[in-house]
Amino acid sequence: MNFSFFLASYANVIYEFLFELYVFVALFTFRLNRKRFFLLRLFVGLAAMLIIGYGAMVAYHFIGSTVWGRVLIYFVLFLCVLVHGRICFAESMWVMLFSCDMAYAAQNLVYKVYLTVWCVIVKYHFFPLGYPEFLYKICYYSFFLLCVAAIYFLFAKRTYKFLLHRKQDYRTIIISLAILAITVILCSAEDVCFLQLSSGGENRFDNVLLYYIRQAGNLFSIACCTVVLLYLSGILEKRDLQEEIDRMQYNISQMEQQYRISKDTIDQINIKCHDMRHKVKSLIGDADSSDDLDRDLAEAIRIYDANIHTGNKILDVILTEKSLFCEKNDINLSCMVDGEKLGFMREADLYCLFGNIIDNAIEAVKAIEEMDKRVISLTAKAQGDMLIIQEENYFKGNLVFDDGLPVTTKADKTYHGYGMKSIRMIARTYGGDMTAGVDGDKFRLSVLLDCGGNYVRAKR
Repeated sequence: MNFSFFLASYANVIYEFLFELYVFVALFTFRLNRKRFFLLRLFVGLAAMLIIGYGAMVAYHFIGSTVWGRVLIYFVLFLCVLVHGRICFAESMWVMLFSCDMAYAAQNLVYKVYLTVWCVIVKYHFFPLGYPEFLYKICYYSFFLLCVAAIYFLFAKRTYKFLLHRKQDYRTIIISLAILAITVILCSAEDVCFLQLSSGGENRFDNVLLYYIRQAGNLFSIACCTVVLLYLSGILEKRDLQEEIDRMQYNISQMEQQYRISKDTIDQINIKCHDMRHKVKSLIGDADSSDDLDRDLAEAIRIYDANIHTGNKILDVILTEKSLFCEKNDINLSCMVDGEKLGFMREADLYCLFGNIIDNAIEAVKAIEEMDKRVISLTAKAQGDMLIIQEENYFKGNLVFDDGLPVTTKADKTYHGYGMKSIRMIARTYGGDMTAGVDGDKFRLSVLLDCGGNYVRAKR
C-alpha cells in the first residue's frame, strides 16, 4: 500500500475524531461569553485545525501503530482544540479546560458505547460479511445524533447555569483529566493490541476469549468516561449549592447584625420620645405655648405611637422599623401578627424571615404609582401545631418563577434573589415550607412553620 492510501485511511480517523470532538465542545460552550469577532476566530481556527489534522495524519502513519504514539497524537489534538476555545471565548483557562474535558469524555463515551454494540453485531453476524462502508457510517452517525441529544439533556444543559461566572476548582479538573488520561492510554494500548490480533478486519475475532477481553476494555472506557461526566457535573452542582447556602447564611448573619442595630436605635428613640411626651404635657399646660407648637411637638413624637406591639419583642423591632420606612415612602403596611406564637424561632431566623418578606414586598410596591395599590398585608396566626404566615402585595410588570421561586428582576442575578431562598430555607428548617404565586397583579406568599416543635432543628 502506498503513502497516499495510508493518508486517506488516517484522514477518516483523525477528521472524524475532530468533528465529533467539536460537536461536543460546541454543546458545552454554547452559552459561554464570546470574544469580539467570534465567527472570524472560529473559522480561522477551524482552518488551522484542518492543517493540524493533516500533520496528525502524517504522524499517525509513522507512530500511530504504537501506544505512546497514539496517545501523543490525541493529546496534541485535544490541546489544540483547547487553545482554539480559549481564543474564541472570553472565559478563564479553567472554564475552557472544564468544558473541553467534558466534551472529550462525552466523545469517547459515545464512541465506546457504539463500538461495544458494533462488536456484538459483527461477532454474531447481524450484518453480512463484506458490508459496505456507508452502511457502517449511517448506523454510527444515527447513533451519534441520538447520543448528542442525550448528552445535552443529561449533562450539558444542567451545567450551563452552574458554569457561568463560577470560579473553577482546579483540583476537580485535574482529577478528571487524570482519569481521562488513564482511559486514553489504556484505550490506545487496547486498540493497538487488538488491531494486531483481529482477523479479517478490525474488531473481528476468531477466538471468543479475545472478543470478551475487547468488550471488557470497551466497558471499562465507558465506565471511566461516565465517571468523569458525573463527577464534573456533580461537583459543579454541589459547589454551586454550597455557594447558595453560604450566601443565605451570610444573609441571615447580616440580618442578625442589622436587628441588633435596629433594636438599639428604636430603644433610644422610644426613650427620647417617652421623655418628650412628658415635656409636651408640661408645655401644653403652659399658657404661653401656641397651638402651632403643640401640633409640631405632637407630630415630632408621633413616631412613638407608631410602635407595633405583637407580643414578641424581636418582631416588634422588625415591624416598627419597616412601618416607619413604609410611612416615609407612602406605603400602607397592615399587620395582624400573633407574635407570642413565634417564640420558638431563633432571633436571627425570625428577623431574616420577616425582614426578607417585607423587604421584597416594599421593593415591589415602590414601583407602583397608584396610591391605592401601595399596600402590604401581613398576617401570622397559629392553627394547631402549625403557624401560617401570609403576605400579599401588588406588583408591576411580570413575574417569572423558577423552582417555585420568583426570579429576581435585578440585573446582577449572581448576588441577588437570595431573599426568597432564605425564606424557604428557614421555613424548611422549622419543619414547614414556602409557596408563592400571583393572582393578576397581586403577589401572594405563604409560609408554613411547625410551632409545636415536631421537627429537627437544623444546625448552623
